[in-house]
Amino acid sequence: MTAPPGPSEEQPELLPGMVRATVRASRAKARATRATKAAEQQTTDEDPVARVLVDVPLAHLDRPFDYSVPAAMGATAVPGARVKVRFAGQDVDGYVVERAATTDHQGRLTHLRRVVSAEPVLSPAVERLSAEIAARYAGTRSDVLRLAVPPRHATSEKEPSAPAPPPTAYDPTAAAAAWGEHEHAEAFLHHLAGGGSPRAVWGVAPGADWPTLVAHAVAATYASGRGVLVCVPDGKDVARVDAALTAVLGEGHHVTLTADAGPARRYRDFLAVSRGARRVVVGTRAAAFAPVHDLGLVVIWDDGDDLHAEPRAPYPHTRETLLLRAEHEDTAVLLGGFARTVEAEYLLRTGWAHELSVGRGVLRGRVRVSVTGATDVDLERDTHARASRVPRQVHAALREALATGPVLVQTPRLGYATSLACERCRTPARCTTCTGPLAIPAPTQSPACRWCGTPDEAWACSACGHRGLRAPVLGDARTAEELGRSFPSTRVRTSSGDRVLTDVDDAPAIVVATPGAEPVAAGGYAAVVLLDSWLTLGRIDLRADEEALRRWANAVGLVRPGGSAVVVGDPAHPAVQALVRWDMGGYAARETRERVEAHLPPASRLATVVGDPGAVDDALTLLVAPPSAEVLGPVDVGDEGENRVVIRVPRSHGAELSAALGDLQRLRSSRKLDAVRIQVDPQSIA
Repeated sequence: MTAPPGPSEEQPELLPGMVRATVRASRAKARATRATKAAEQQTTDEDPVARVLVDVPLAHLDRPFDYSVPAAMGATAVPGARVKVRFAGQDVDGYVVERAATTDHQGRLTHLRRVVSAEPVLSPAVERLSAEIAARYAGTRSDVLRLAVPPRHATSEKEPSAPAPPPTAYDPTAAAAAWGEHEHAEAFLHHLAGGGSPRAVWGVAPGADWPTLVAHAVAATYASGRGVLVCVPDGKDVARVDAALTAVLGEGHHVTLTADAGPARRYRDFLAVSRGARRVVVGTRAAAFAPVHDLGLVVIWDDGDDLHAEPRAPYPHTRETLLLRAEHEDTAVLLGGFARTVEAEYLLRTGWAHELSVGRGVLRGRVRVSVTGATDVDLERDTHARASRVPRQVHAALREALATGPVLVQTPRLGYATSLACERCRTPARCTTCTGPLAIPAPTQSPACRWCGTPDEAWACSACGHRGLRAPVLGDARTAEELGRSFPSTRVRTSSGDRVLTDVDDAPAIVVATPGAEPVAAGGYAAVVLLDSWLTLGRIDLRADEEALRRWANAVGLVRPGGSAVVVGDPAHPAVQALVRWDMGGYAARETRERVEAHLPPASRLATVVGDPGAVDDALTLLVAPPSAEVLGPVDVGDEGENRVVIRVPRSHGAELSAALGDLQRLRSSRKLDAVRIQVDPQSIA
């Protein structure tokens, strides 16, 4: 039984002063809370329906859902804003993609829970792009948006984005001089400056300062009042383009978007782009989704680099993302590199883009590429030129080049002695514990297993009993050690793994680097040496030869004009011959013809389905593939007992294959079947 209220509860004025004030404050707070709740229950009159893309990973729920907009959120729940909604019994994040006056939902709509931020971080163009990417790669839009929109940083969001300074006057004379060696470059720059949308596949000559050329193309587009988006493989390239843009455009006209910038700076720079304060962006693959206002030009450098392939679902490629943006936003395209991919060649083959290259006369004077043991004279001077890892011809080239500057030596393997074999019978050395391959991690360490790490100081060959070891494959550390002994008065530096050099000076030195870790030399390298070409070409992959040529071309591209390059390998191999002639376009055309004849990409579209054998079998049963589809497999892949199936269709049926795989993902998600990993147009298939 409840006691009747006392006089102090009915008459608050009888309470002491401090208590009376507390009661008044509590009652005022309660009235405000009731008013807020009443406002929340009241739906706004203007566009009361918000279509929200909910952040859930389930494919069958990958669509906008309608929610009612409370009156208190009518001004802040704008398209592109982050919100919290009630979904499946819990609060989840989402983006408002549209405000509408009506809904098709039969029944009462649930209110938005709250507006996390009124900042419109999801632009309409990027929202449409996310839907296109999800459909093309058979993924979900929520996965794409995690790549497109960085995590919120509240402190950075409260800060205003300072406007860019007045643009400097575009100098067409300086741009024409920088691009002077390229045929049709003047017309290309003229179209950019005039607001046009030309599309070019750009072949870069060795020794060219490509970041400066990109900066002048950016300046031409920027002068027309449009924005520019530049995507490069890694942070080293971002830094080079950043410096070139600063030199050409001046300070404060562009931002860099990279994953290693930190959450605060990355979000601050993203907001500067989203708010229109900056319209020139350079970054790595995530920058491909940057919401640049009035986008007029997209640039991608070295599109064959595997860093452009996103390792997370739905595995989009930067090149395809930018080409989609170019189609939908009617922008110019500049796709460049020292080498040329078959995808870039296919753009030329179909007439979608035009070639922008340097004449043969200029190329002949840029670099001289030779192959050890390619002539009878070389073999007479050194009978082991084709069998030796570092022939006499390489030593002679190093000695001559070191007199004028630094030399780059590219070796494809990281470490010391990465594989071992019996010195007598050449049987591979295996661990006695787990049968893994033995290696020598450092010059002062004993042989140890690369799988389990067990050292094996008393190893003996299982075939002949011999205890001697040889190293058929050497890494960069052992290469640097051997060259240091051969050139004792020369400084030897390494760049690989987690110790990557960004640049070196022009003093004579030997720089040993793995592919992708080559530092830039001030003024360029006097010579470049490519070791173990057989190892680079020996990868079991559809793109092995193309990738080998790309890695070699990127290294030779760092040579100074008039420098030299030496390749240790088979002089008759087509990729080596293409490098000697610097005929990247001819090699890409040859590869494209062969792939068209073999019904391989880019003439066809491929998709892989990987997972447990039972899950892959269920996926094939449920998949309604186009009639033209070929199913290859299943085959065992990896060490976890997984199976892989390859599905191939003609290129014209690629959209149908993507749609069928998307339907498969939604069906499996709704039935809660075991997961499989689906990749459309994977970068490589081993």
